[in-house]
Amino acid sequence: MPSQWLKRSRKKLSGGLIKQATSKKKRDLGRYPAETHIGIRKFKLIRTRGGNNKHRVIRDEFANVLDQSTGISQKSKILNVLENRANREYARRRIITKGCVLDTELGRVRVTSRPGQHGTICGILIEKKEEE
Repeated sequence: MPSQWLKRSRKKLSGGLIKQATSKKKRDLGRYPAETHIGIRKFKLIRTRGGNNKHRVIRDEFANVLDQSTGISQKSKILNVLENRANREYARRRIITKGCVLDTELGRVRVTSRPGQHGTICGILIEKKEEE
């Protein structure tokens, strides 16, 4: 089992330890982040609570891009991760999360989906590329 738990810390502000009132439960289990990268499409199927499944995107090279001015959505190749507000280092490591800005063939795109939860990379076109 992973060592990620969604419980309160055992440390007090003073540095002392809080006695554990209850033991660890399966419902408190946490998981490590998907850390979606650019590359050939790869999924991870995760069984969730209640027997449902979640599709985690580990790698993907395409994104569904919505152009709000025309209302048309198209598939576009991801070239690079320009910025990521979730973590400064994620942009350097080219990790895709919700809210990050991607450079695609159509232009700059802000990701609106959660790749680790939804199984797809969807985004809104912020800035179109000038066609030469």
